[in-house]
Amino acid sequence: MSADAIRASLRVGDVLPELVRGPITRGTLALFAGASNDHVLLHIDSDFARAAGVDDVFAHGMLSMAYLGQLLTGHFPTNSLREWSVRFVAITPLHATVHCFARVAEILAGDGGKQLVRLEIGARTGNGTPTLAGHALIALE
Repeated sequence: MSADAIRASLRVGDVLPELVRGPITRGTLALFAGASNDHVLLHIDSDFARAAGVDDVFAHGMLSMAYLGQLLTGHFPTNSLREWSVRFVAITPLHATVHCFARVAEILAGDGGKQLVRLEIGARTGNGTPTLAGHALIALE
């Protein structure tokens, strides 16, 4: 089903097609560190991560948030995104896949006659561990 068709038929409780990225590799982390200028050693240096008490490096939280942004902009025009917010609830370990999801929680009357859709959004690893939880507000045309 096309993004236009999905937008036209949204109902409370509908779930958008999931977006899956990964597995997260050391290369993924190195590329994201360079692109985001986020060189925190917990994400790129295994020795540093182990000394800090974790098994190995893990993904930047903002990497999963970027994937979640891809899910949203894959279904809605960028200019329709009115707000989005997430909480980081767990780390995404090395070699995990990131599963991004969105569910229609509410359809509201908006300003200028546009409907607004509130989505419950989030990400989880392939084993089901939630890593991001939040919401987005989208204006429909």
